[in-house]
Amino acid sequence: MKILNFGSLNIDYVYNVDHILVGGETLAATGRNVYPGGKGLNQSVAFARADADVWHAGAIGKEDGQILFDVLQISGVNTEFLLKLEGIPSGHTFIQVDKKGQNCILVHGGSNQEIKQSHVDETLKYFSTGDYLILQNEINDIDYLIKAGHEKGMKVVLNPSPIDDSIYSLPLDLVDFFLVNEIEAAQLVEGDSFEELLENFVLKYPHSHVVMTVGSQGSYYAHQKERAHFGIFDVPVVDTTAAGDTFTGYFISSFAEGLSPQQSLEIASAASSIAVSRAGASSSIPTIKEVEQFLAEQ
Repeated sequence: MKILNFGSLNIDYVYNVDHILVGGETLAATGRNVYPGGKGLNQSVAFARADADVWHAGAIGKEDGQILFDVLQISGVNTEFLLKLEGIPSGHTFIQVDKKGQNCILVHGGSNQEIKQSHVDETLKYFSTGDYLILQNEINDIDYLIKAGHEKGMKVVLNPSPIDDSIYSLPLDLVDFFLVNEIEAAQLVEGDSFEELLENFVLKYPHSHVVMTVGSQGSYYAHQKERAHFGIFDVPVVDTTAAGDTFTGYFISSFAEGLSPQQSLEIASAASSIAVSRAGASSSIPTIKEVEQFLAEQ
């Protein structure tokens, strides 16, 4: 079983601020750092650090993307299907992180929006029925990728973030796993409680597995009649930037290895707890040994 993450890669410009800016406000940042990031890259790093066999497909700018390429390679991600495009900048973000560790993110797609269907077709030749295809909503042609992955017999995993109008036109009934937070869930189905959101997700997408993170109240899993829930670990929050991506990588890698939904939620929660206690995006993602040690100390 192999994992293909056809996902985004961004250069993250992170500014530390007292509070998230509002319209018309000017504020001096207390610090600035540059990190490799992007939901796709972060998730690939999480898969690799969880000891999963992961390939990353996508595109970076030839002139500015070396920092993104390097972190994938150092982390043990296979980069055979990562293109370097001339004359096109890599995707990049401007991130505000306030003193409570909460963030606000502005994204420019760059090379992430230059994915060609021929690149998809050539890449998928190397994967088989039962392999996992990981997707987010930060690259173009998600519609084509979902259909191509499904036709190949791959298990399609979608983290539909950031949610915009394009999500509603996707063939979501072909998605095998949804990874969402409570806000994203409420944009896809109706519900006045976490439990109701899950029930409506299962009714709307009866063949899909749904994993929903709900902040301080932990995470939920639902598939047909099966349900699981896990709370959170109490850790100091430094930066939440890659928490969701860390959770995604560790949950899917654990589940794919045959662990139960409950065990997978616990491991993913531990990994994301470690991530939020550190600064940065991909640099904050722990290794499986760190996660195992963390759980042993609880």
